[in-house]
Amino acid sequence: MQFPRYRKQFRDLSEQEIIALAISSEEDDARIYRGYAENLRADYPASAQIFDGMAAEEDIHRARLIDLHQVRFGSTIPLIRREHVAGYYARRPVWLIQNLSVDRMRQEASAMEQDAERFYLSAAARTSDADTRKLLGDLAAAESAHESTVNELTDAHLHGDAQSDEAETARRQFILTWVQPGLAGLMDGSVSTLAPIFATAFATQNTWTTFLVGVAASVGAGISMGFTEAASDDGELSGRGSPLKRGIASGVMTTIGGLGHALPYLIPQFWTATILAFVIVFFELWAIAWIQNKFMETPFFRAAFQVVLGGALVLAAGILIGSG
Repeated sequence: MQFPRYRKQFRDLSEQEIIALAISSEEDDARIYRGYAENLRADYPASAQIFDGMAAEEDIHRARLIDLHQVRFGSTIPLIRREHVAGYYARRPVWLIQNLSVDRMRQEASAMEQDAERFYLSAAARTSDADTRKLLGDLAAAESAHESTVNELTDAHLHGDAQSDEAETARRQFILTWVQPGLAGLMDGSVSTLAPIFATAFATQNTWTTFLVGVAASVGAGISMGFTEAASDDGELSGRGSPLKRGIASGVMTTIGGLGHALPYLIPQFWTATILAFVIVFFELWAIAWIQNKFMETPFFRAAFQVVLGGALVLAAGILIGSG
């Protein structure tokens, strides 16, 4: 692990070290853009070409810097990287960028260009050689102009049908990774916990006991659903995305679905808490039907009928068991 005291301050870098740092930074950024492109190529080929173009731009910058270094300092370039310099901008590790959305990758690219522009402006201000100062200034201007370059590449590669196809692919991926697991969790948490919660409520008429049972059922169901979803499919063949994301969506929504009608039992008055829980159950079932209609294209009334019928049966079972 690198600690700040082992790093060199930017103000203490020589002009040769500044150029060497710029060379390694351009190389790293080109590799990041190519990594973005490879991650996107299968599903978003047009956006992959945009990042290919940005990587090519970074290669040109690196070549110009290497030429300058050869002229001024010879062909041996010192090994100095961004982690060797205190306060120098950092890049995300590759394992943190693999699952970013297309829009997030574009935002990351924009931030990278802004960081690079600030570096070149600071570096240009610290050099006394006219040719070096000119090149660094030119590169700062180039990084600033990269937004226009991105727009040009977008116009060239991401137009018409390509843009709509990528938007549809992104929507489908969002549904597969987040909506479907989350909906399954919400349904399980909202419906499956009705029986134990209301059975406990009517059997004991003790709101605190009912609350504890509700929390235990909700959290337990959430953990179970989360692990089941994450372990059931690694997403490689099905294309459903990260198992971690799906597990989180399923587990969290399962817990929320159960806690919704458990929390009212924090109210000491039994019938007040129970009536409020009934009202919350109605809104939970309505939310499930709405999500099915919006994202899964299930007709609303059919979704509502299915959810309400299933929920009513489980609720009735819980009340009957608890009252027996």
